Amino acid sequence: MIAAVRVRGRTGVKKGIQDTMSMLKLTRINHLIFLHEDATYKGMLIKAKDYITWGEVDVDTVSQIITKRGKLSGNVKVTEEYIKENTDYSSIEELAKAVSAGEASVEDAGIKPVFRLHPPRKGYEATKTSFKEGGSLGNRGDINELVSKMI
Repeated sequence: MIAAVRVRGRTGVKKGIQDTMSMLKLTRINHLIFLHEDATYKGMLIKAKDYITWGEVDVDTVSQIITKRGKLSGNVKVTEEYIKENTDYSSIEELAKAVSAGEASVEDAGIKPVFRLHPPRKGYEATKTSFKEGGSLGNRGDINELVSKMI
């Protein structure tokens, strides 16, 4: 499971890249989405690499994101009771395991696919350089540390 976060804003973005980020549902800074590892999504991530960061996410982080930042339609928080009553899963942790394994998506459970996060504590590194050069953009490999700063 891959988590992608938008790091940079809308100013000066080329039309093609803006369309790609709209298809990924990353329309604003600090929005996060979960993606399956697929050649199509991989190409979209590479095209938008100058504006987003992404990486592998573990089950614990997925569970924290759903619990703390997950919203239902009507801007209602996700609760354990809602998951038990409206899905095939008995808890948020079980749903998180299914999502990270690729067996389900958060949309199947009625949760909005975009998670609005806070800016990271202590801020981003450089927002115009890649992660390999000491910045914040592009493929991180493991995104759990950044996401935990943003929850």
